[in-house]
Amino acid sequence: MAVDRTVRSLNSLGGASSNRVFNLIAITQAYEEDENSELAPLFMSRNLNHSIILKHRLRADEVDCFDTRRALVTKIIIPFERNDLKFGGRSIFVGQKGFEELLKEVGNYRDKTELRRDMNILKLLDAVPSLDPFLLREHLRVNDIHPDSRYFAISESDQQRMHDYAAQEVSRLTAMASGKGTMSAATSRMVAALLSSEVNEKLEPLRQTLGMAPSDFSEGVFSWRGFIYYKWCLDEYWPNLMRALRGIKAIVPAGMVSRDEKIFLEESKNTILRGAKANSMDIRRIIAEYDNAYSGLLDHQDPGKFRDFLMSAPKLFLELGDKMGAISHITSFWNYRFPAGAPRAAEAGELIAIFQDFSRGLAAELEQAA
Repeated sequence: MAVDRTVRSLNSLGGASSNRVFNLIAITQAYEEDENSELAPLFMSRNLNHSIILKHRLRADEVDCFDTRRALVTKIIIPFERNDLKFGGRSIFVGQKGFEELLKEVGNYRDKTELRRDMNILKLLDAVPSLDPFLLREHLRVNDIHPDSRYFAISESDQQRMHDYAAQEVSRLTAMASGKGTMSAATSRMVAALLSSEVNEKLEPLRQTLGMAPSDFSEGVFSWRGFIYYKWCLDEYWPNLMRALRGIKAIVPAGMVSRDEKIFLEESKNTILRGAKANSMDIRRIIAEYDNAYSGLLDHQDPGKFRDFLMSAPKLFLELGDKMGAISHITSFWNYRFPAGAPRAAEAGELIAIFQDFSRGLAAELEQAA
């Protein structure tokens, strides 16, 4: 089991989570201090409920940890000191060689049933491309895991905005199927079905129209839900991404800075800015594939094109989630650490750790762009 120091770069994030970071330490501690608000634990292991789970790009010396080739993995970090992350922690990857024995050790299990349950949840977390709360919560619910909703808190205003966005996205489809007189009610039912944790009879007419088997349709609808969510995220958070990138470009470290540190920081800035641009272009390319297939269904009443898209959607959905996760992590981390109106002050060492974290998440995109 590795001694992991990368957790130190998360120290400045405080209590926040992001699309790439699921900070169970902060969530659990917040409710442990409130005697009137008990939080039902997500995991059976106390150690896991006080861990940090994150999406991690494998480095060259980590590839051999897996039997199959992977780029993005799920890492679990158990800090040595929960109240001070700078001391680092122990880490394992979900699904790595010998994972069950490593998890048994780090989770301090005595009951095999509890170990199996937590392993199942971790594998579900590993199956989604990012750790954003909406998709994570829905993915667990689809697989009959019903955690406390406060682990995946989405503000009521965000939920309403997303509902309104989804309604706009499917209104043309329901209008075509239901006629003008029932469009509003049909749209509401379709949106509720798309955003729910189940693929139920409300979507059965669509499944029959597309000619898809129930299992394929269920998988496709989850991906469809994800595309709508990511389109909404891109529209909602694009201004914050631009603010973060401008801040990264402009920031100057406080205190004494060596020549090597200056060179590294400037090179890292360029890497992050180029990587974010490449990521954004790829995201818009993937979303354009979805828009094109959906337009084929609506404008040309060609269900085959949209059916073919939904069949291939899980692969595209994973790619989209990976790329969205990288830029969303940069956006949420930077804007939390340097909120609007507050002075941007940080020592060179902290900026180096943050820039290294950002650069790793964008490395594959830069290689593809090259």
